[in-house]
Amino acid sequence: MNVYRLTALVLLLMLTLSAYAPQPDNADAVVGKWLSSKKKNQVQIYKQGNKYYGRLVWTAEPNDPATNRPKMDSQNPDEKLRTRPIHNMVIMTNLTYKGNNVWSDGEIYNPEDGKTYSCDLSLKSPDALDLHGYVMGISLLGKTKTWTRVK
Repeated sequence: MNVYRLTALVLLLMLTLSAYAPQPDNADAVVGKWLSSKKKNQVQIYKQGNKYYGRLVWTAEPNDPATNRPKMDSQNPDEKLRTRPIHNMVIMTNLTYKGNNVWSDGEIYNPEDGKTYSCDLSLKSPDALDLHGYVMGISLLGKTKTWTRVK
C-alpha cells in the first residue's frame, strides 16, 4: 500500500471514530428551540441564573376550534389562570444541570390536562433530547419522549 492510500485510510478512520466520540459536557447545550415528539408544539429552552426553563413558543393549533380565539389555559386547576393564553407560557421550570448532559429536579406543566409533573432531560445528541415526565417523586410512573432540535 502506498503512503497516500495509507494516509487517506488513517484520516477516514479518524473521522469515522470521531463521529462516535462522546458529546462534550456543556450545561448550555440544551438551550434552543425543541419540537415535541408529536410535532404539535415547540418549546424554547433558556437559562435564567443557574436554572433552565422552557416556554411554549409555537403550537400546530394555536386557536381553540370552538371559538377560533387563541387557546387558553382552560384546564388549569386554579380558576384564576384559566383565561391566560398558552402561547409563550413557561411550561418547564427549575431544571438543574447535573453533568453528563443531564438536567433534573425540574417540573413540566401540561396545559392539555392542567397537571404538573416532575421532569428530567437527557441530551442524546446535539439534535435529540429525551424528556422524562413523571408523577411527583416517582420516576417509574412516567413517560420518556424524544424531542428534536428546531434549526
